[in-house]
Amino acid sequence: MEGLKYHRILLKLSGESLAGEQGFGIDPIAAMHIAERVREVRQMGVDVAIVIGAGNLWRGRENHGVSMDRATADYMGMLATVMNALALMDALESINVITRVQTAIEMRSVAEPYIRRRAIRHLEKGRVVIFGGGTGNPYFSTDTAAALRAMEIDADVLIKATKVDGVYDRDPKRDANAVRFDQLSYIETLNRRLEVMDSTAVTLCMENKLPILVLNLWDPNALRQALLGDNVGTLVTSGD
Repeated sequence: MEGLKYHRILLKLSGESLAGEQGFGIDPIAAMHIAERVREVRQMGVDVAIVIGAGNLWRGRENHGVSMDRATADYMGMLATVMNALALMDALESINVITRVQTAIEMRSVAEPYIRRRAIRHLEKGRVVIFGGGTGNPYFSTDTAAALRAMEIDADVLIKATKVDGVYDRDPKRDANAVRFDQLSYIETLNRRLEVMDSTAVTLCMENKLPILVLNLWDPNALRQALLGDNVGTLVTSGD
């Protein structure tokens, strides 16, 4: 489609985006809602890769209020992201969106191992690629995995999908006077400790000049408008 601002995107989803109203588990209706948004983007001619978290299934050492080895908890979370990736793949393919899941931790009976050049080839063929298993290493979040994969596939932008219409100076649900930012620099985001993504992910994007766009995926028009270059959500860049 002519007039596109971004031609290849990495969409970062939270695990909770699959949970629906119950707040945990996998809700097929929520998965289908996301799948329909992704299909709209593919129909525009945009290459789409996705990284999804696991907060709907596993919260690491927070789950039971007892001490758990950090690496073990993180590996369990990586496995949970693969479950979410498979659920989203199923929803996408049910509406005829060809999808591939690649995992950082090999499990060949259920998904392809992550191979950068193969992932790029899938995108070139019009397939959606979902990256599961985080980075494959403990101590790194799925935010960091999203930043890493976005750069590896040469994405034009990393889109952080949320349920609010951008980044605010404080929680807009608790404070009616919260102010939304149209644009931020990476440094300002880090200095203000704004919860855009974790600091490792933001720093990685800053060092490689990868823009981060925070928007409300549940607004039916936000993602489409952003791809066409409209002023939607909050854009985090170098500020040059």
